[in-house]
Amino acid sequence: MEVKFSIVIPNYNGRHLLKKNLPAVLKACRAWGKTDWEVIVVDDASTDGSLGFLKNNYSQIKVVEHQKNQRFAAACNSGVNAAKGEIVVLLNNDVVPELDFLKPLLVHFKNLEVFAVGCKEKNIKDGKVVYSGRGLGKFKRGFLVHWRAEDQDRTDTLWATAGSMAVNRKKWLKLGGMDTLFRPAYWEDIDLSWRAKKQGWKVFFEPKSKVFHQHETTNIAAFGKKQMKKYAYKNQFLFVWKNGNGKMLCSHFVWFPYHLIKAIIKGDWLFLEGFLLALMQLPGAIKRRF
Repeated sequence: MEVKFSIVIPNYNGRHLLKKNLPAVLKACRAWGKTDWEVIVVDDASTDGSLGFLKNNYSQIKVVEHQKNQRFAAACNSGVNAAKGEIVVLLNNDVVPELDFLKPLLVHFKNLEVFAVGCKEKNIKDGKVVYSGRGLGKFKRGFLVHWRAEDQDRTDTLWATAGSMAVNRKKWLKLGGMDTLFRPAYWEDIDLSWRAKKQGWKVFFEPKSKVFHQHETTNIAAFGKKQMKKYAYKNQFLFVWKNGNGKMLCSHFVWFPYHLIKAIIKGDWLFLEGFLLALMQLPGAIKRRF
């Protein structure tokens, strides 16, 4: 049977999240009204019984098992590699899709130039509903600065958020998937969309495709907020070193002393630690430029 789309869910020690959220994922797939779909969970060497839970309760779900923890980008790559669908929907294990989220998402791929489409994410912060998923950005003071767009009802976006997006599988494989240079997490989806746009492909945001996303559950639990902030700094450097053109790199190095002095004055040692970690991965960033 030909598979129209595959849903890929990366998982690390998220047994409680799978138990809570998988029913909604399967319900949305069945609401699609067809049988040409599959759900894949990539278990990234969990130690919380996730594998046993899946095998005992969800025999219809394909499981890809990592023997060693490889982090987010590698888990996504393994899932897409194993997928049979021409379109792959990536969902974090802390995402609950609305029943009808698939149709408006998948219709974009009738346009053969489309690489990825992101979902509209709903979250609750301080008792208030916040929507996200559409992001904007610009190159400023030597770095790519990005932010959540105020208007979450337009279709243009700087990147498709990896926690809830659909991609053209063939185009993904042509790009080589997500770059594990950005391990453990952050910036890999921006990097992926950036490379896709350089190929001339389209990246959209679909406000009618809605999901509930309780952000950062896995990474914060595994590393803590300070560590993840340090990794975000690291990957901010690596993104520029890997993707920046001549003008961007020139600006980056001109502004670097400013950022360094500012971090020292403010006592932002995580920025300095992130820079040192990025330096250790500089050979990999240079290699990927070519």
